[in-house]
Amino acid sequence: MAPRLELQTLLESLGTPNVYFQPPASLVMEYPCIVYQRDNAITAFADNDPYRFTQRYQVTIIDRNPDNSIISKVAALPMCLFNRYFAANNLNHDVFVLYF
Repeated sequence: MAPRLELQTLLESLGTPNVYFQPPASLVMEYPCIVYQRDNAITAFADNDPYRFTQRYQVTIIDRNPDNSIISKVAALPMCLFNRYFAANNLNHDVFVLYF
């Protein structure tokens, strides 16, 4: 299975079936939800050759409830860092950076 599809399955197992990868602006999302997208990547080199490539994703939990339990589940994932919080349109957004 492709790594992104593995990540999709992992995120769906955290408590909401509403997990969206790079959703188009026309999509009507249901809340709570997780929205993620590729953000960056890290390549490790040895003898000038790449030997490890790790994708980085921006993962955002969006909900009306600021104390959603999914937040702590995402925060507990390996190689995951909290990035920022913001509120918009009466929705709470918790943004994480996840290497997967």
